[in-house]
Amino acid sequence: MSGDGEATTDGSTAQSNEAYGRKAFKRSRSHFADRITADGAYGWPVEPGRYRLVISRACPWASRAAISRRLLGLEDALSLAVTDPLQDDRSWRFTLDPDGRDPVLGIRYLHEAYDAREKEYPGGVSVPAIVDVPSGRLVTNDYQQLTLDLATEWSALHRPGAPDLYPEALREEIDEVADGVYRDLNNGVYRAGFATGQQEYEEACGDVFRRLALLSERLSTRRYLVGESITEADIRLFTTLVRFDAVYHGHFKCNRHKLTEDPVLWAYARDLYQTPGFGDTVDFDHVKRHYYQVHTGINPTGIVPVGPDLHGWLTPHRREELGGRPFGDGTPPGPVPAAEVVPAGHRP
Repeated sequence: MSGDGEATTDGSTAQSNEAYGRKAFKRSRSHFADRITADGAYGWPVEPGRYRLVISRACPWASRAAISRRLLGLEDALSLAVTDPLQDDRSWRFTLDPDGRDPVLGIRYLHEAYDAREKEYPGGVSVPAIVDVPSGRLVTNDYQQLTLDLATEWSALHRPGAPDLYPEALREEIDEVADGVYRDLNNGVYRAGFATGQQEYEEACGDVFRRLALLSERLSTRRYLVGESITEADIRLFTTLVRFDAVYHGHFKCNRHKLTEDPVLWAYARDLYQTPGFGDTVDFDHVKRHYYQVHTGINPTGIVPVGPDLHGWLTPHRREELGGRPFGDGTPPGPVPAAEVVPAGHRP
């Protein structure tokens, strides 16, 4: 699920699904870290229609890319492939598409694009991934850099009114905030969920809730994490918060309290969920089925819980009383393309 090169999280498939939670957790660097840039310095120039973004809607790291793409209006410039939330040991599958093949890339498994880039690559096959359509080769699985480049290097293809998600004057603060969120929360829930010992688990869980407390305090007087508008920092926090009660609280044992029990973070998460470009990318069915059915090492029955009730995501949040402008000087994104609408039964 992550951009990791090793099979140490739910986004990577170099080990069997049963092994999750049975070996020490370690997140590795992305192996394929090429960048798609305006000047083509890495050999991959920004070109409309040339590349395809492959995501799983279950994955928080891939969901970052889906949100950024929507907010920036890159739907026509960068096509989207959505995998089955249940990958097998051969990698992410395109079984949601007719004949089980991606209609643009013509492949059944994402590993085929990895193989086209590097034969017998020994690491995991992860999302998000960007594939070069003409050659069928993987370009990058660098989940940390990918969204930053969408916000900066792809600017010539942004929609009119697209927000500045990584404003230059705020980048140092965004990076600092995002680093703490990544270390203790984005990654922390996985360290807790895949822990193989009590002390390892308790330390990770402690990091998770310490960071949540700090974020709650920070957001008690400001609508967004950095500045007056949505930035990359908010996207990176949202993708963990939106999964918290559905999977991390129970499945990963991060159960000191629920998101809904923190008035500040719950209101903040609802505010973002109700903002065009955020909630319209979230598929709770994919999220729950992936975590509970793929991680058989920690949920051997594969039973998927019926809860939690999702209707609270649509209730008033009153965060607008703190001020701020969601899109800065820009405007909301347009409607979700018909082919990318999350099914009604998979959302509140």
